[in-house]
Amino acid sequence: MSEKLPSHIESLHDQEIPNEQASHQKLQTHLSEAPDGGMRAWLAVFAQVQVHLIETFLQISAFQVFQAYYEENLLPHTPPSTIAWIGSTQACLILYALVCLPSLATGRLFDLGYFKIPFFAASCILVACTFLTAECTQFWQLFLTQGIGLGMGCGIVFSPAIVIVSHWFSKRRGLALSITAVGSALGSIVFPVAAQNLIPLIGFRWTVRVFGLTLMATMGTANIFLKRRLPPVNVRGGLFNLKAFRNKAYSTYCISATMILLGFYTELTYISVSAVAIGVSKDFSFYVIAIANAASAFGRVSSGLLADKIGALNTMIVFTAITGITTIAWPFAKDKSQLIVIATIHGFSIGAYISLYSVPAVAMGKMEDAGRRVGMFVSLTGIGSIAGPPISGAIYTATGGFVDAGYYSGSIIFGVALLLVARHLHLGRLWGKF
Repeated sequence: MSEKLPSHIESLHDQEIPNEQASHQKLQTHLSEAPDGGMRAWLAVFAQVQVHLIETFLQISAFQVFQAYYEENLLPHTPPSTIAWIGSTQACLILYALVCLPSLATGRLFDLGYFKIPFFAASCILVACTFLTAECTQFWQLFLTQGIGLGMGCGIVFSPAIVIVSHWFSKRRGLALSITAVGSALGSIVFPVAAQNLIPLIGFRWTVRVFGLTLMATMGTANIFLKRRLPPVNVRGGLFNLKAFRNKAYSTYCISATMILLGFYTELTYISVSAVAIGVSKDFSFYVIAIANAASAFGRVSSGLLADKIGALNTMIVFTAITGITTIAWPFAKDKSQLIVIATIHGFSIGAYISLYSVPAVAMGKMEDAGRRVGMFVSLTGIGSIAGPPISGAIYTATGGFVDAGYYSGSIIFGVALLLVARHLHLGRLWGKF
C-alpha cells in the first residue's frame, strides 16, 4: 500500500532521490523529448551566460589584469610565478576538484537532485569573497580570497550549470553551449577594459567593489532562471565512479585535457606583460587582452555551429591545434601589429575548447550520470590548469623571456594528438562525426 506524500514534500523536486529503475525509464522518455529550443531552454542558456560572464572575472582569462597590477603595484617584490598561483588556484578549484571537491561533489549531488541550495550558497560565497578581495594588501590574503574562496565558489556553480544546458538541448547542444561561453568572452572584454579605466579613476578597491555589485546582479539572475529539465536519478556509486575509466576513450580524453591545459592559459596570462616588454604601452597592453577575447566570442559561436555539423571533438581538434601553434609563435612577436595578429588568431581558436569540452564528456556515457562524469573530468584535468601558468612564470623568471615558456606550452599539440586517439577509441574508426 502506498501513501501519498504531502504536497509540500512533493514540490521539493531538487531534493528527490527516486527509485533508480523507475527514474531511469522516466529519464529516457524525457531525454527523447529534448526541446532544442523554447522559452525555458533559452532562459537556461541566458542564465548560463551570466555564470560564464562572472566566471571570467574569477578565472584566469581576466586574471592577467590583476597579474600585471599586482606585479607593478601591490606586490612588486613577489615573483610573477608566485603571483600566478593566485589565478591558477582559482582555475584549480574550478577545474581541479580533488583539492576542495567543489565540482566533483556538486556534480554527484546534481545527479541526485541537489542543485538549487548549493548553487545559491556558492553565489553568496562568490559575492562575499569578491568584496573581501578589495580589502586585501598581502599575497596570502589575495591567495585565500581571490584564489581559494572565489575558485571554490565558482567550482561549485560551474559544472552543474553546464549539465543543465545539456538537459535542454540535444541536436543543437554545440550551439547552445557555445552561446553560453560567449558570456565568458564578453566578460573578458568588459572586465579588463573596465579595470584599466576604473583603477586610475576610483582606485583598486572600488573597482573590485563595482565588480562585486555586478556579480550580485548576474548570479541573482542565474539563480532565478537556471532550472533542470530531467528528473534526478540515484545512480549507484559515490563521488568518483572508477568504472567510467573502463571507457578507454573517456580516460584518454581526460589525459588529453590535462596536457592541453598545461599550456592553454600561458599566453592569455602573460600576454599583457610580454606586450610591455616589446615596447607596447601599459595602457594598450590591457586592450590586447580585450582584442583576444573579442575574437574568442566569434570563435565560440563559430565552433558551436561547426560542432553541430561535424561533431564537437572534431571541431576542438582543429581549433585547439591552432591554439598550440599561436602559443608557440606568440613570444616571437616583435611589435604591436604582430602581437595583435597573434592575439586575434589565438583568441578565435581558444574559444572552441572552452565552449565545447563538456560535450564529449557528456556523450561518453549515460545522461543520468552526466553530472558526476563531467565533475570527474574537470577535477582530473585541472592538474594542468593549476600547474601550467606557474610553470610558465618560473620559466620566464629563469630565462628572462617567454620563448622557452612558449615551447613548453607546446604540450597543447600533444594533447590534440590524444584527442585524435580518443575519437578513434570512441568511434572505432579513424574518422567520423563526434
